Amino acid sequence: MSNSQITPTDRMSQAGVLLTGSVPLYSTEEVIKYCGGGLGDVAVGIPDGEVGDRSMWIIYQAYRVLDGHPQLATIQRPQPDYNWRPSGFDDFWLFAVRDGETLHLDDIGYARTAAESYDTFRELKAAGIVPSSARFQVSLPLPESAASWFFPNPEHLRQAIDAYTTALQRELAAVLDTVPHDQLTIQWDTCWEILDVEEAAPWTLPGGEPPLERFRAMCARMSSAIPPEVLLGYHLCYGDLGHKHMKNPENLAVSVTMSNVAAESSGRPVDFVHMAVPADRADDAYFAPLQFLRPGPKPFLGLVHEHDGLEGGVLRWDAAAKFRQDFGIATECGWGRRPAWQVPALIKLHRQILEARAG
Repeated sequence: MSNSQITPTDRMSQAGVLLTGSVPLYSTEEVIKYCGGGLGDVAVGIPDGEVGDRSMWIIYQAYRVLDGHPQLATIQRPQPDYNWRPSGFDDFWLFAVRDGETLHLDDIGYARTAAESYDTFRELKAAGIVPSSARFQVSLPLPESAASWFFPNPEHLRQAIDAYTTALQRELAAVLDTVPHDQLTIQWDTCWEILDVEEAAPWTLPGGEPPLERFRAMCARMSSAIPPEVLLGYHLCYGDLGHKHMKNPENLAVSVTMSNVAAESSGRPVDFVHMAVPADRADDAYFAPLQFLRPGPKPFLGLVHEHDGLEGGVLRWDAAAKFRQDFGIATECGWGRRPAWQVPALIKLHRQILEARAG
C-alpha cells in the first residue's frame, strides 16, 4: 500500500497521546528525552517543547519579530517596559502599520528553530533514547492565530494576516526541506479561528467572509502543499493565558464542525484534531456532538487534568466513549505555563489513563 493510499485511521491506529506543543523544561534536549522516552511509542509526534521565550506561544513573535519592525509602530506593550510577558488582554502587545507602508515579514523563526531541534531529535533517536517509530512534531499557528491578537485596526489586521500567510508558507516549505516526511508531524495551532467562530475574539475582520469560511479557505491554502507522508492535524484551542479559556466551550459542537471543515478543505488527509475538554465537564451534553464527527481525523480529547488525575481522566473518557470510541487523549492546551516539576507526573498520568481504558 502506498503512502497516498493509507487512511488517517491506519496511520493513527497506534497513537494514543497528543502533545500539543509547549513543555516547561529548560532545553529542547530535556523535552525530547522526557517526552520521547516516556511517550514516544504512543504519541502523534514529539515536539521540541517551545522552550524559553517561546513558552507563551505567539507572544514571542511580538517582541522578537514585530516590536521594532521598521514598518510597524508599537502602540501598547506589557508593563513595565522591560517585561515582554502580558499579564492579561488589557496588557497585551498591540501594533499598527505605519502610514504608507505595506507589511512584509522576513525570517519569523519557526523553520530555523525546527531545524535546530530536529538535529537534537535525530541524535537522541540514533542513541536509542527516543523510539525509532517516533516522529518529530512542528507546531505552527495558522495565519489568523499568528497575527490577529496584535492588530486591532481591521485594515492593518488584513495586512498582517497576508504577511503571515506568506511568511508561514515559506517557513513550512523550509521545514519540509529539512525533516524527512515520514518522520514529521505538522500541527496547525488554531486558536483565534475557533474563538472568532465562537464570537469570543476581542475583534474580528468586518464584512467579507464569515470566520468559518475564512478558516475553510485557509485550510486549503496552508495544508494542500503538505505531502501525504507527513502527519497533519489541527489543535483547536480556546486559549490558556493565565490558565483560563477566553471562552469555555458549551460543548464540542464547534470543534466538531471545524474538524469536519478542515477534513473537507485541506486538500489532503487530516490525520488528527485536538479538542478542549474543561475539567468540570464529564456530562453527555458536552460530548454528544462527537457522533457527528465525520470519518477521517482521529480526535484527541483534552481530558487529562492533573488536579483530578486518573479518576477524572477516566470519568471524562467514559463520558466521551458513549459517542465515539476511536479517540486519543491530551491535555487541554500546551504544558508551557505549568511548573517544570509537573512534567514527569503528566507523562505518567497519560500512561495511566491509556492503560486503564485503552488497554
